Amino acid sequence: MSVHKEFKKITTHSLMEMKQRGEKISMLTSYDYSLAKIVDAAGIDAILVGDSASNVMAGHETTLPITLDQMIYHASSVVRGVDRALVVVDLPFGSYQGNSKEALNSAIRIMKESGAHAIKMEGGEEILESVKRILTAGVPVMGHLGLTPQSIYKFGTYTVRATEDEEADKLISDSKKLEEAGCFAIVLEKIPAHLATKVAANLQIPVIGIGAGNGVDGQVLVLHDMLGINNQFNPRFLRRYLNLYEDIKGAVENYISDVKNTDFPSDKESY
Repeated sequence: MSVHKEFKKITTHSLMEMKQRGEKISMLTSYDYSLAKIVDAAGIDAILVGDSASNVMAGHETTLPITLDQMIYHASSVVRGVDRALVVVDLPFGSYQGNSKEALNSAIRIMKESGAHAIKMEGGEEILESVKRILTAGVPVMGHLGLTPQSIYKFGTYTVRATEDEEADKLISDSKKLEEAGCFAIVLEKIPAHLATKVAANLQIPVIGIGAGNGVDGQVLVLHDMLGINNQFNPRFLRRYLNLYEDIKGAVENYISDVKNTDFPSDKESY
């Protein structure tokens, strides 16, 4: 019996149904109209407009510099390309930490100005007040625990999180608190697979992993990483489905050569 069910439009409720049926949730990032259109047409369940745009689109070393206005620009572009997938947008660093009123305003701006369907926030107990405030405004919230890249300067490294008991216990406790607050799903990033499996089994809401093993309810990857557009990033959790860096570079080299040799444009390509 197939657990796969066709949804015309994916909602937060659809993801919950998928978890209950045991169907894995597929999620990828997108940051622009053209690629989001392709990803959506392929049948992805959810698209994350990640603050990873700071790295892959803008060339920053961390996710910290990207602004709320820039996230809204990327999210609007993605939403215009999507018919079916659930579009979730990261609240960027500095737009919600430590101030639940500012968090609510940031979430409302994203929803109103981009047309996205939900927002994602990093952190556990320390952001609960903001999570609750955003949820009371009717904005769906996805949580994010484990490696939280917006806290990179606190951790000082991108290594695996929650390998020690104390941090693992806090992660389990935080995941419960986020569920109880009303989050519709949680992303777990770069934590031991056995811990992620335990968290997913303990929660009613879907748990989506990135570097968190196969015992969770779904997976997310950065599109530019899995397509091999970025060829410098090689974490263990990444599977490259294409090597577009070489393909695109080769195509550009061929174009340059054809222009230099006056092979392009040909008579057929001229008016």
